[in-house]
Amino acid sequence: MKTPAVSFEFFPPQNLEASFRLWDTVQVLVPLAPRFVSVTYGAGGTTRDLTRDAVATLHKSSGLNVAAHLTCVNASKAETLEIADSFAAAGVKDIVALRGDAPKGSDGFRPHPDGYASSVELIEALAATGKFTIRVGAYPEKHPDARDTAADVDFLKRKLDAGATEALTQFFFEADTFFRFRDACAKAGITAPIIPGILPIENWVGARKFALRCGTTVPAWLDEAFDKAIRDGRQDLLATALCTELCSDLIEGGVENLHFYTLNRPELTRDVCHALGVTPRVQLENVA
Repeated sequence: MKTPAVSFEFFPPQNLEASFRLWDTVQVLVPLAPRFVSVTYGAGGTTRDLTRDAVATLHKSSGLNVAAHLTCVNASKAETLEIADSFAAAGVKDIVALRGDAPKGSDGFRPHPDGYASSVELIEALAATGKFTIRVGAYPEKHPDARDTAADVDFLKRKLDAGATEALTQFFFEADTFFRFRDACAKAGITAPIIPGILPIENWVGARKFALRCGTTVPAWLDEAFDKAIRDGRQDLLATALCTELCSDLIEGGVENLHFYTLNRPELTRDVCHALGVTPRVQLENVA
């Protein structure tokens, strides 16, 4: 089995304890030599400043290729481009451009009166600056706001045509889900890399709730497996085995890159990577 290239997603810390957890996560995973790491944006743009600070610090202290999430939510076009310019000034040249989730308590996404109405508009504006490599989200199962899966494929093509060069998918639990989506994208003329997003299951109850909120199918067999494993106190073993098997199936199906949603808890991601043959290659320095 070919060893995949990997990348990792982190979220910005919101307190001192979380800051230590992020740096611990970085120190565990960076020796695996990721292609890049990304830092998320909170719902409604709630972590905008935290994201900016975490991205700049990671880039400066670790030498990592850091991709900053940037959304259209609760900001004017000028404010959004100002944030992008601050990333560029800090030496960060990679952006994951997203429409973004609506603020908590709202009944859906509404553009800022002076803001970008969609991720396509945001991508076009970022591409016009010539400063960034742009990645985007992709949805192997129907996005909650989409008409159907065909609409998701069409919109992904629009985002790539607007200037993005690579797509990162929402997580899923079965390899066939990704393969069906990849085939549909190829049929639509999409040639850009589509990287499967992998969620190692640290907590099944939380992961299940997150999946249902995102429109990710939860197979009955997975529910049954975790119910039994939790009763037997073996959920960590099951999570590692299932995530490794999913990644192996993807690699056997021709996937060369994997993107892990770490939730700032690195151990399971590290163990899965080791099982796939991704072993430490670099040492992290100057992170404090």
